[in-house]
Amino acid sequence: MPTISFTRLGYTVAFVIVVGYAFVALRGPKGIPGLLAKEQQIQQMEKRNASLAEENERMRERIGRLANNPAEQELEIRERLKLVHPGEKVYLLNGK
Repeated sequence: MPTISFTRLGYTVAFVIVVGYAFVALRGPKGIPGLLAKEQQIQQMEKRNASLAEENERMRERIGRLANNPAEQELEIRERLKLVHPGEKVYLLNGK
């Protein structure tokens, strides 16, 4: 009957324990599924940041247009104050 040394048995048991712990740890919420969820969340936030940056750029352009065109600025004010009624035609004249 072959005898197994206690050292080899100890290494085998330790290896099985480490593999078992790694398996349980990687399946938990902080393991691989958690990592994948965090990556998905990061991608969503990057898309949202990109869309907000585009919206900011559109707003800056709009502000620039309103600052350079007093007639358009007046129209914007009237629309916001509800002084332009639906169906009303508004004519912009570039007179000073």
